Amino acid sequence: MADRIWRNARLATMADTGLGVIEDGLVACTDGLITYAGAAADAPPSGSADVTDCEGRWITPGLIDCHTHLIHGGNRAAEFALRLSGASYEEIARAGGGIVSTMRATREASEAELVQLALPRLDAMLAEGVTTVEVKSGYGLSLASEMKMLRAAARLEKERDVRVVRTFLGAHAVPPEFAGNADGYIDLVCGEMIPAIAREGLADAVDAFCEGIGFTPEQTARVFTAARAHGLPVKLHAEQLSALGGSSLAARNGALSADHLEYASEADVTAMAAAGTVAVLLPGAYYFMRETKLPPVAAMRKAGVVIALGTDCNPGTSPLTSPLLVLNMAATLFRMTVEEALRGMTVNAARALGLSSRIGTLKAGKACDLAIWSIDDPAELVYRIGFNPLHTRIRNGR
Repeated sequence: MADRIWRNARLATMADTGLGVIEDGLVACTDGLITYAGAAADAPPSGSADVTDCEGRWITPGLIDCHTHLIHGGNRAAEFALRLSGASYEEIARAGGGIVSTMRATREASEAELVQLALPRLDAMLAEGVTTVEVKSGYGLSLASEMKMLRAAARLEKERDVRVVRTFLGAHAVPPEFAGNADGYIDLVCGEMIPAIAREGLADAVDAFCEGIGFTPEQTARVFTAARAHGLPVKLHAEQLSALGGSSLAARNGALSADHLEYASEADVTAMAAAGTVAVLLPGAYYFMRETKLPPVAAMRKAGVVIALGTDCNPGTSPLTSPLLVLNMAATLFRMTVEEALRGMTVNAARALGLSSRIGTLKAGKACDLAIWSIDDPAELVYRIGFNPLHTRIRNGR
């Protein structure tokens, strides 16, 4: 018998294809897991369950932000002003700004300080229906600082009722102590950082930044080999600023996802479709950097590539904490449909994290993570700008 029931609701289950709409729906859960999600007329008896009348509101799965850099010190507002004056992201990075600038602030902050800095950013996401968030390291660029970031990410689960997926992104940039020696730094990432982080159980996956100002495909392949040797799945920042074939490399290595993808080629798209690698699009970074090269959404759609969305919340290129704004940007900037956008932050985002069996749809056996909305149509979640219709957020049935 269920211990909690939400009735008189309209459901967007995200199961199978489309939105999975059920007009007169009911969700039941026991011990934090969904036991029934479907038509009220077919629901089992409620018994002594705690029943909530949703008064016709819509229920979707809790939103999933599958790409963030929530843990970091400082901010880069001054660099934003420089970009407005005409400096490029690459010019700022090569002059000692960019990721290395955030590295300094992150190294100086304690683990507790990093947690306190991240909480307001996380709270903004939770207030818009997020129940699962991925958090990357990558601003420490030393073993001690990277481990500090990952421990801070884990502490977010203790401070807030949220599921945190941790990703080790040691191959994010070359730290100053390895200037001119990217291969030497990759030796450290592969030979010391990944083994230590795997032993401590601090990460759920390994990421890298394959880019002209990051790491070459050859260096990235070394990171992938080390990650797999320690039982960690991989993902990749790829084709954000140039076409290096990183997303094809990710696909060949069975990556969970390749992210950004503005410069992805037809060959990249074909490789991702064949491998089942999810394309994580990040419209906040596209908007904030005033990009003009659109990711090949139409080609991905035609090839059957699964498309997910994330905020890419970070201090330099996407200081964005609104998943609802991401839905609108995906539609307005990338021409995604309402259905594609909503699936992109639920079922497809779960797949990008390797969690399809646990979250992302309203289905028996999955975590009872719900977002209950005061809306008349799911399209409102994509259509509105600067308006939050969240009525209630439920995680694990609470």
